[in-house]
Amino acid sequence: MKNSLLFLIFIALWFNCFSQTYTPPSDPKVTANLAQWGDKKFGLFMHWGIYSIPGIVESWSINSEDADWIPRDSTKNYDEYKKWYFDLNKQFNPVKFDPTIWANYAKKAGMRYVVFTTKHHDGFSMFDTKQSDYKVTNAAVPFSLHPKANIVKEVFTAFRDQGFMIGAYFSKPDWHNENYWWPRYATPDRNNNYDIRLHPQRWKNFKQFTYNQLEELMTDYGKVDILWLDGGWVRPKATVNAEVLSWGAPIPAWDQDIDMPNISKMARAKQPGLIMVDRTVHGEYENYQTPEQKVPEKPLDYPWETCMTMGNAWGYVPNDNYKSTNTLIHLLVDIVAKGGNFLLNIGPKPDGTLPEPALQRLTEIGAWMDINKEAIYATQPIAPYKTDNVCFTRSKNGSIYALYLLDEKIKLSSKITIKSPPKMPKKLTLLGVKSTIKWRKLGDNLEVILPVGIRYLKHALVFKLD
Repeated sequence: MKNSLLFLIFIALWFNCFSQTYTPPSDPKVTANLAQWGDKKFGLFMHWGIYSIPGIVESWSINSEDADWIPRDSTKNYDEYKKWYFDLNKQFNPVKFDPTIWANYAKKAGMRYVVFTTKHHDGFSMFDTKQSDYKVTNAAVPFSLHPKANIVKEVFTAFRDQGFMIGAYFSKPDWHNENYWWPRYATPDRNNNYDIRLHPQRWKNFKQFTYNQLEELMTDYGKVDILWLDGGWVRPKATVNAEVLSWGAPIPAWDQDIDMPNISKMARAKQPGLIMVDRTVHGEYENYQTPEQKVPEKPLDYPWETCMTMGNAWGYVPNDNYKSTNTLIHLLVDIVAKGGNFLLNIGPKPDGTLPEPALQRLTEIGAWMDINKEAIYATQPIAPYKTDNVCFTRSKNGSIYALYLLDEKIKLSSKITIKSPPKMPKKLTLLGVKSTIKWRKLGDNLEVILPVGIRYLKHALVFKLD
C-alpha cells in the first residue's frame, strides 16, 4: 500500500513536470499581436555580450554551480575568475558592428521577427540604461565612443526598418547587481544570495531596479512587440512546480517575486498589445511557451516557440559545430507542421560580425524559402501532421501542403510515396517546378512520379494538394 502511494505521487510529479498549463491573454490587442506573431513562423534569436570576447558560455561561468555544461578556468579561484569575467567589459569593442547586415541576411533567410539580448544574467546591459554603469555606453567600455554604441537601439531600428517584429530578451536575475548578489555573502548558485525575508528593503531595491530598466526599454527604443523574460527561477515561490525542481537548482526558502503585475501594467501602457513571455512561469504573463533546444513530439494546444541554437552554443564560440542547412530546414518544417514557431539563435563574434558558417546557412535557407514559403507562413497544423518523412501544413485559404523531407545521403527515387495525406487532391503541383506532376492514388497513399531534372531542389520537396 505504501509503495503504491509513493508510485502514485511519483507519477503525479512526473506528469506535473512535463504537462503545461496555459492562460490565454484577456487583452484583445495582445491576442491580435499573438496571432500576427504566430503567422511569422521563423525568427532570429541573438545572444551577444562580453562573453563573446573569450568565446565562452554566456554568463553561466560566473555562477558557482558545478555542472559539466558550465566550463570555467580552473587556474583561477572563483573570486579571481569572477573579477576577470566582469572586467571583460573593458575589452568590448565590436568595431565591425553593423546590424543592417544582420537584418538583411535574416530577411533573405525568411525570418520575420528578432529577439535580441538586451541584458543576460551577468548584468552587462547592451543599451544605455541609466540604472547602472555596467553597460555598453559606459566610458570604461572602448565601444562607448562609437556612434552606434547604444547597441539595442541600433539593432531594433535596423530590424524594424526591414519589417521585423521586435523582441527584447531581458534577464530577470542580474548577477552584477549588489541587490541580487550581495557582496557580503558568497554566491553559491543562480539565486539571490541573501534571505529576502531578513532584508526586504534590499529586494525592494532590486525590484525597482528591474522595473526601471524595463521601463527604459519600453519607452526609449521604439515599438517593441515581445518582452522575452529569462531566468525562470526568479518567480513567486508559490509557482515553483516539478518542472522547476527538475532543473536541479537549489530552491530558496523565500520568494523571489519580481512583481510581474506591476511590470506588465507599465509595459503594456508603454507598448499596447505587448506579447509577454515570462518563461516557465505558466500563467497570464506567459503568452506563449518556449521549449528550449527541442521540438515537441506532437502539436501543442497553445502558442509555442522552439528556441534553438544554430551551433552548439548560444553565444559565439570559436569553431562551433553548426547544424547543416538540411537539418535546420527539417527542424523548421517539423516545428511549423506542429503549429509552432522556430526561433533560431546565432551568436555574433566579438568584432560585431556574424560567423561565416551562420551566413552560409542563412543564405541557403533563404534559397529554399524563396520557393516554398507559402507552405510555411501563416499556415496551420493539420492531422496527421507528419507521417514518416512527410509533414503537412494548411494555409488559411484551405490549401494543403505535403513537405517531403529529403535525406542528403540518399539518392532521390523517380517515384515517391506520400502516406495518408489529410485529403486526396484533385490537383497536385510541386512548388518550384512548372511541369505537370503525374500522380496516382494507391489506397490511402499518393504515389508521385517526379519529373526529370529537379535535382536542383534540395532539403524538402513541397507538394501543394488542391
